[in-house]
Amino acid sequence: MTTGICTGRVAVVTGAGRGLGRAHALAFAAEGAKVVVNDLGVGLDGTGGTAQPAQQVVDEIRALGGEAVAHGGDITTAEGAVSLIATAVDTFGRLDTLVNNAGFLRDRMLVNLDEDDWDAVMRVHLKGHFLPLKHAAAHWRAEAKAGRTPEARVINTSSGAGLLGSVGQGNYAAAKAGIVGLTLVASAEMARYGVQVNAIAPAARTRMTEQTFADTMAAPEDGAFDAMAPENVSPLVVWLGSGACAGVTGRVFEAEAGRITVMEGWRPGPTADRGARWTPAQAGETALKLLAEAVPPQPVYGAR
Repeated sequence: MTTGICTGRVAVVTGAGRGLGRAHALAFAAEGAKVVVNDLGVGLDGTGGTAQPAQQVVDEIRALGGEAVAHGGDITTAEGAVSLIATAVDTFGRLDTLVNNAGFLRDRMLVNLDEDDWDAVMRVHLKGHFLPLKHAAAHWRAEAKAGRTPEARVINTSSGAGLLGSVGQGNYAAAKAGIVGLTLVASAEMARYGVQVNAIAPAARTRMTEQTFADTMAAPEDGAFDAMAPENVSPLVVWLGSGACAGVTGRVFEAEAGRITVMEGWRPGPTADRGARWTPAQAGETALKLLAEAVPPQPVYGAR
């Protein structure tokens, strides 16, 4: 059932040709938003490219009575990011919501991870968040300074790998952790201009996860709840992208199946203050006592 929670809003979704991004774009359109569907149509490793996936999603939205436009620019370049924001403003007259979702994988154990694979994943995930956010924020700041303070929303896409780590995904986990830091800074810097910035750590069956979690992400039998469908994540994203989430910013949510979790990040735990410099032995003894009092970390994904 739709509620029209995003009626009149314009949403940009990157990586929206397939998987989570496609689900988000369709969900925003169903709730009344006009949507810019960005996708390069690349393979799982970021190679190749075709305009077909983005245009197919646009066609789906239009067939359902919604409004959408495709954008095939590379959002990891300044030119592509500027073009992305301009497409929203030029086509629909405004920009209200940015969903940063684009990404791909180059999984390797650290000792086998090539520098090119590190750089490629950092570029699409971290730089691909930064540049659209930067240029959207510049647009919203200009609007606020002109006396038209927006009700703007940004939803960034982190991952459980970025929160806990994931064996064989050092580049991906580092990039996704960086996205959380970027989210916190952006939420603090942009609040004065009417911009709220949050992040999600989704779990769903997509091209990026179907091989890693093949045993647990199989589609269910007919009629059963599909716990790993990407569409399960989109309602939270749509709410975070709407005016209804006023006051919610700088937060990270896990979203999977029918579960939503507010993640509680780094905060001070057990502490000791000697009031003077420690010797190495004293520091070690104290650290061990503090560790015994601390909550143990959750295990890294894939660790044995």
